[in-house]
Amino acid sequence: MSARPVRVVENLNHAVHERMRADPRLYVLGEDVADPYGGAFKVTRGLSDAHPGRMISTPISENGITGVAAGLAMAGDAAIVEIMFGDFAGLAFDQVLNFASKSVSMYGRRHPMRVVVRLPSGGGRGYGPTHSQTLLKHFIGIPGLSLFELSPFHDNRAVLARMLDLGEPCVFAEDKVLYTRRMAADGRVDDLFDYGFAGADGTAPAHVSVDADGDVDCLLVAPGGVADRAIAAMRELLLRHEISCRLVVPSRLYPVETEALVSAARRAAHVCVVEESTAGGTWGAEVAHVLHERLWGRLRHPVRLVHSADSVIPAAVHLEREVLVQAGTIRDAVLADLRAERSPV
Repeated sequence: MSARPVRVVENLNHAVHERMRADPRLYVLGEDVADPYGGAFKVTRGLSDAHPGRMISTPISENGITGVAAGLAMAGDAAIVEIMFGDFAGLAFDQVLNFASKSVSMYGRRHPMRVVVRLPSGGGRGYGPTHSQTLLKHFIGIPGLSLFELSPFHDNRAVLARMLDLGEPCVFAEDKVLYTRRMAADGRVDDLFDYGFAGADGTAPAHVSVDADGDVDCLLVAPGGVADRAIAAMRELLLRHEISCRLVVPSRLYPVETEALVSAARRAAHVCVVEESTAGGTWGAEVAHVLHERLWGRLRHPVRLVHSADSVIPAAVHLEREVLVQAGTIRDAVLADLRAERSPV
């Protein structure tokens, strides 16, 4: 019998350990990241004992932490930054936008900048308006910057290695609820759905479906943080409404991995992109643009975008649930599109 899959936080912790062992020039910086605390969500637990001198617990200054990390990268080292809560990424935005990302190319030749900025993100834990947001959309479209999101399907050893090997700054959104979940394993999600990857690369988009080769009524595209809600919606749509869906979960969100999404969308009549952010200037809108440009005339309905409500995020659990995307939100969006198609004019 195979061992029970590790939790996502353990997989991420092992990935950072592995990269630090492999690269003596890799540093980790952040508030309270050293032992015995090991970071607010314990991602860095044990690292300071294993790699003394390269685990740097910093003052409370997201701008300063990110600036030091970018300086290390400019000098030929590499750095992983933990922003304790992704909500505070706004304080580091100038260093990402005007220093780290631009330093890749603004000196007349390509200059590798190996920096990963980790953003524990998302709601679902009752942390309230300033500790529950998903702010990745504010980093979309910055030249020289790549965006990734934590997923239970993608081994973080491969994901972290890819981000550092890119030679350009990366922002890594990590849904906080995922930390305590188990990594997917052995190609099975549950009694109904299987998963696989759209390519041999361990960071290729993951596909979740009943039938990996068949056409479906609707393609769902969602990052790792909302994948569980998308799967719950898929189950209800199939068992109660006989609507088949396939879910694509990218690891790298931006630049959009166009071919994998277009290939999957060709096997569906409808496409729905789901994300936890509020609407406006989002990754989902960029995906919709890519698919519209490539598949105009083939899809039966414009790409549907599903977001959280245009609101601050309450701390009370029942109110928070009303604001954030839920499985029911996704189900209703898919049903609305298919019912509109089937209704007589």
